[in-house]
Amino acid sequence: MAAEPVAIIDIGSNSTRLLIATVNGGSPRTLHRDAEVTRLGRGVDTTGRLSSDGIEAVCAVVGRYLDQARAAGASRIEAVATSAVRDAENGDAFRAELRERFALPTRVLSGSEEARLTYLGAITGREARRNTLVCDIGGGSTELIVGHGPQIEFRASMQCGVVRQSERHVRSDPPTAAELESLADEVRGLITTALADAPQITAERAIAVAGTPTSLAAIDLGLDPYDPTAVHGHQLSIERIQRTCSELAALDLARRRTLTGLQPGRAPTIVAGVVILIGILRRFNLRSVEVSENDILHGLALELTAGAGP
Repeated sequence: MAAEPVAIIDIGSNSTRLLIATVNGGSPRTLHRDAEVTRLGRGVDTTGRLSSDGIEAVCAVVGRYLDQARAAGASRIEAVATSAVRDAENGDAFRAELRERFALPTRVLSGSEEARLTYLGAITGREARRNTLVCDIGGGSTELIVGHGPQIEFRASMQCGVVRQSERHVRSDPPTAAELESLADEVRGLITTALADAPQITAERAIAVAGTPTSLAAIDLGLDPYDPTAVHGHQLSIERIQRTCSELAALDLARRRTLTGLQPGRAPTIVAGVVILIGILRRFNLRSVEVSENDILHGLALELTAGAGP
């Protein structure tokens, strides 16, 4: 008997995403996937509140996603929120609005839960290897997880994301060398702090999920339109990432918006994301990273259907 589809809505600090999938034999099969840059976390780092514009942008997308999930016959719909809603003083009010408008309960994930589910999704369908680093660079936070197969050995959630760090450091268009150095310095400090209790942690390979690495892969491959099957599993060397970072940082925002492979909505924050990724790879002395389309959405689909999790 065919498994019924489930739908996952992930309300992040930078984007709101949808996965409709079936799960058979512990492996999700994607039926439909969508993502929209909604920037809910814009301004949260300085004001402590979700903006009305960000809330309306998310609500418009959520309404569309619910229509798509119902049309696909999703038996269950799970909505989760991450860093921006965790941090904002009006996060509960936003969740109440989602309940009132859409009858949609929304679970706020802790940084630890976010890390666990991201790791679960990223390793699905991959050969188990020791000391695998999974990194998820979000809008307001970045999760670092090291494990072997289903066993997590280390996890950390850092207050470090593409929206948060862009707002803290990037004032010029294009960013100045001093702004980029200030950004890189803070990233190094945050990573050092995150690993302070586990200085012995090492990694032999890295898997990166979310918009920064998938955008880098699409740019590297010159994809137009975006092709998730080409992006998934694409390898990026640190030299190629550093070169792309320099190229992106040299462009003003208007030119970044027209770059082949880069979704225009990600253009304002992509430089910060690449700086964060470089900082992570340098800290773990890794020369390359594998890009993954399987991420927290897939981890949530597995949890929703089987209660799985390391």
